[in-house]
Amino acid sequence: ALAGDDRDPETLARLRELYHLNDPIWMQYLQWVKNALQGDLGRSIRTGLPVSDMIAQKLPVTIQLAVMSMIFAAAIGIPAGIISAVKKGTITDYAANVIALSGLSIPNFWLGIMLILLVSVKWRLLPASGYVPLSEDPVQSIRTMLMPAFVLGTALAASLMRHTRSAMLGVLRQDYVRTARAKGVSHNSVLFKHAFRNAVNPLVTLFGYSLASLLSGSLLVEIVMNWPGLGRLVFEAISAKDEPLVLASVLISTLLLVFGNLVADLLLALVDPRVRLS
Repeated sequence: ALAGDDRDPETLARLRELYHLNDPIWMQYLQWVKNALQGDLGRSIRTGLPVSDMIAQKLPVTIQLAVMSMIFAAAIGIPAGIISAVKKGTITDYAANVIALSGLSIPNFWLGIMLILLVSVKWRLLPASGYVPLSEDPVQSIRTMLMPAFVLGTALAASLMRHTRSAMLGVLRQDYVRTARAKGVSHNSVLFKHAFRNAVNPLVTLFGYSLASLLSGSLLVEIVMNWPGLGRLVFEAISAKDEPLVLASVLISTLLLVFGNLVADLLLALVDPRVRLS
């Protein structure tokens, strides 16, 4: 693959020497780790460009999509979970649970294809693919982002709904909530000031973990929706057997997971004084 059509022995030998392919696998890996610790992730076999530059170009695009997905998920999942908890046992509760289960069960790539066929091809409401930076045209950028963000955030919205419902049901059974109601506190104050405020902890944790999973797990969505982010870059690297780019992408995904866990812990300490560090 490196040599292309020119596969004479001299060229192959030179390439093997250049990329240290004659060394044992463990030595190649240790050399890569050493270079990575120094900030050198190598060069792409496919393009010859520095891997760090390629990732730095694509990562903000994926971050933009992930943030939009989280906003969508929070705007839909949390209110739906609260309503479902308040109306437990009603048809509204059952409908919300069925929709949430469907959101968790439907593959995001299938949902993306269906949205493209309906929203873009049949109804012509939104562009089927493409990316426009926010700095160039904010309105068109949001339009191109709506469908990928919806597809990527559907599972998170469903998960948030179920976690919110479960947490709210647990809090609404507490004595201090019944006491607040007995004192004549308004329904909205009981719901949001007393109940939701104490049910937010698992949601904060879920958000932190979801940030990492959205950033590192958007590969299928970016391929189906033709979104030029990190996930699509990883797919192209795997298809081209671009080893330096694949290794660097795995490293970045791992760092994003660690970062997401750290964000979850910091946010939890921020919203809950009981776990705040002194």
